[in-house]
Amino acid sequence: MTGRIAVLSEGSAAESVADVAYRRIRADILSGRLKPSEKLRLDRLKLDYEASVSTLREILNRLASERLVVAEGQRGFQVAPVSVANMKEIAALRLLLECDAIEKSFQAGDVEWEARVVAAHHKLARFEERMARGEREASETWKRYDWQFHQALISACGSKVLIDAHAAVFDKYLRYQMTALSFRGRIAEDEHKAMLDCALRRDAAAACETLRRHVEGGMAHALATGTIR
Repeated sequence: MTGRIAVLSEGSAAESVADVAYRRIRADILSGRLKPSEKLRLDRLKLDYEASVSTLREILNRLASERLVVAEGQRGFQVAPVSVANMKEIAALRLLLECDAIEKSFQAGDVEWEARVVAAHHKLARFEERMARGEREASETWKRYDWQFHQALISACGSKVLIDAHAAVFDKYLRYQMTALSFRGRIAEDEHKAMLDCALRRDAAAACETLRRHVEGGMAHALATGTIR
């Protein structure tokens, strides 16, 4: 299973107990319910996620390979910590992948792609309005629609490898969004609207410049508010 906004996706009826537990634990790490550096006690996880200890060990080792969990040898596991340096590295990689995908997608996109981008922005804009009114209970849906909008922008790039790589990095960036990067109000709304306009007129250079401001502005806001050190 790749990233793909797993923090908020629904599981299928055919999923095994291990699949469901993996998806839930991963989602709780990305959303911040399981906090950075939190110790992951197997006895507690067994109750919370209804999986055996052996299954949980396999899941945590899998998440360690994704660098969302840290294996501490005989001392067990903990949620991977967050740091300014790591946030900057993830943001830089996201920009590299997303701008490459935007250029390819803007060149190849057709009217169906335009429709996906417009629809995704419409949903995002509605929840940004709710966030601006202080409805913080909407934050998880807001971030899902944020992901869907950025995914729609690159969806015509023609490379599954690039889309999968972007999804994996975006998941790690999403974790910072949920735990450290707070809503910036009208600035973020305007940046998303500008990226929509760039898509419709196929201006990849302007879209990437707006994306750079969007990502760097979010990080600067997090540092200024002290939500990550």
